[in-house]
Amino acid sequence: MSFAAPTLEIRIADALALLDKIATCHAPAALASSFGAEDMVLIDLIARHTLPIGIFSLDTGRLPGDTYALIERTREQYALPIDIYYPERQPLETFVRNKGINAFYRSVDLRQACCAIRKTEPLARALAGKGAWITGLRRAQSPTRSAVAIEEFDRAHGLPKFNPLADWSEGEVWAYIRSHGVPYNRLHDVGYPSIGCAPCTRATEPGEDIRAGRWWWEHAEHKECGLHRRLTNEATSNTAAPEMIR
Repeated sequence: MSFAAPTLEIRIADALALLDKIATCHAPAALASSFGAEDMVLIDLIARHTLPIGIFSLDTGRLPGDTYALIERTREQYALPIDIYYPERQPLETFVRNKGINAFYRSVDLRQACCAIRKTEPLARALAGKGAWITGLRRAQSPTRSAVAIEEFDRAHGLPKFNPLADWSEGEVWAYIRSHGVPYNRLHDVGYPSIGCAPCTRATEPGEDIRAGRWWWEHAEHKECGLHRRLTNEATSNTAAPEMIR
């Protein structure tokens, strides 16, 4: 017996129902946005349905100009407050002074140290006092995310973590963006399906996976910055997908 794949309308309804549940049962909840395509879908859903969910982003200090432009456009279009968190000055200055401004190209350890200063520590401050956090992670984004659950428990920060678009396809994300007039990063139009810091992101080639342009000098299994790193095998999920902590 075969079952028809969920339509985009069903995907939207399910995501909206989950966001409403998060806002009701896990206040104060917040969306962690890097202003990628998936995050813009979630911002649109939150704004369109006036959900009491905060939005924050991490400014590493090395984002592409197009990302900063999108942040401002998002503020203007949706009239939503967006909290921006920055790296602590002293650790960043010490790292750059001792290791160099582009040390991350030299080894995985140095790249992860840079990410820890610019992303992981600011994330911890952003999540302090939150009841849950929300991301735009999808299983199809990369091998390191193939088992991401819709609902899990983030032991590193001690709170629930939700990924409402975990089972969406890339096509569904873009169908939503186009049909709802959602703003998006201009770099997506020139071969950047995944966008992070400018020196750590390149356009992808035909046939490469979505995150091939992130830290392209590293092996695929290393391509996470620490924000969504697996800690244990324990998780809770609303779907039949494999369970994990990210």
